[in-house]
Amino acid sequence: MKIERMRKGQWNKVKAFFDLVTEEGFTIKGFKLVDGINGMFVGFPSEKDKEGEYRDSVFASKELRAKLTDVAMKFYGSLEGNTTTTPTPKFDDVPF
Repeated sequence: MKIERMRKGQWNKVKAFFDLVTEEGFTIKGFKLVDGINGMFVGFPSEKDKEGEYRDSVFASKELRAKLTDVAMKFYGSLEGNTTTTPTPKFDDVPF
């Protein structure tokens, strides 16, 4: 799995929104990187039900959630203050 794009910002506890591409080629949109009481975690895409409550529309095992949180945190950290979707290249990375 890989992060296709990520948008950083400050929306209360939400620090970023991102889309995920699975190894099979599926793109799942609407993930959130949330700064919770116990640290950062990934919030899954959700929909509002008839009572006005938000319910997850994508589910994963505990292990997969932990792996996704790790991938999202590394990608988030690589953006270094930018709100862009890809890491900014360092001067050593420039080919000329």
